[in-house]
Amino acid sequence: MNGILIAVLVLGAIGAISALVLFLASKKFAVYEDPRIGQVAAVLPQANCGGCGYPGCSGFAGACVKAADAGSLDGVLCPVGGAAVMEQVAGILGMEAGTAEPKVAVVRCNGTCGEREHVLSYEGAESCAIQNMTGQGETGCVFGCLGGGDCAAACQFGAIRINPETMLAEVDEERCTGCGACMKACPRHIIELRPKGKLVKDTQKGRRMVVLCNNHDKGAVANKYCHNCCIGCGKCVKTCTFEAITLDNNLAYIDPEKCRMCRKCEEACPKGAIHAINFPPRKPKTDAPAAAPAAKENSESKTE
Repeated sequence: MNGILIAVLVLGAIGAISALVLFLASKKFAVYEDPRIGQVAAVLPQANCGGCGYPGCSGFAGACVKAADAGSLDGVLCPVGGAAVMEQVAGILGMEAGTAEPKVAVVRCNGTCGEREHVLSYEGAESCAIQNMTGQGETGCVFGCLGGGDCAAACQFGAIRINPETMLAEVDEERCTGCGACMKACPRHIIELRPKGKLVKDTQKGRRMVVLCNNHDKGAVANKYCHNCCIGCGKCVKTCTFEAITLDNNLAYIDPEKCRMCRKCEEACPKGAIHAINFPPRKPKTDAPAAAPAAKENSESKTE
């Protein structure tokens, strides 16, 4: 009986000592978390899309608190919640909402079915990643959209789909939050996040100029496989007076920060690879009115 009692006392002592050690360790190595982080996280949409550039909404909440302690929320934006959520975050942190330009996904490919020659037929899983690993897809262009829909599957907001007629990915700007999930899912990296630009009245669409091509082949090779491709001729570069267009590796690129949307590059492009998105249609050019016929000689209007 004494042995049982001694065993119980020993085990009890060991348990008490272990509990005390754990308690002291928890106090010594405790990680303090600012309570504002939880408050900010509570108003976030919890999409955990990573579009903000941080690992989920909790990571973004921590970044907001850190930015507030530094004195400004400029450049910090939840792409899903937008300005409304950032106003709530700013209120919690006792700050003014920062400024951050909203972005939208842009598919940089203009090679519709009619403009890209089909060189083979793919039979397999509807996956761009698999097509890209096993070959060039069904067309000769190794840089264009594969049409497998990986981007559409990655989008949580139903903002991107594959057009069954063109077999190109299309973005619904009203739904797109600029989270970047589609960009990460594309194995050919043809989707880019660009500033929305000047918003069109009564919509969330923005005007911008984009080179809808990602082909880095030389002009003759690129033109062989796609009639809508950029051939790297450089005419757009020479036309732009704002130095907003650069030519690198046979492909033109328009810097959205420098572009003034004059649309001269669109007119200069011989292949139609540059697109003015969400602009009103151009008015047809009208010829200048013909000069009025010269007045007849005074001899015809006056009697001699």
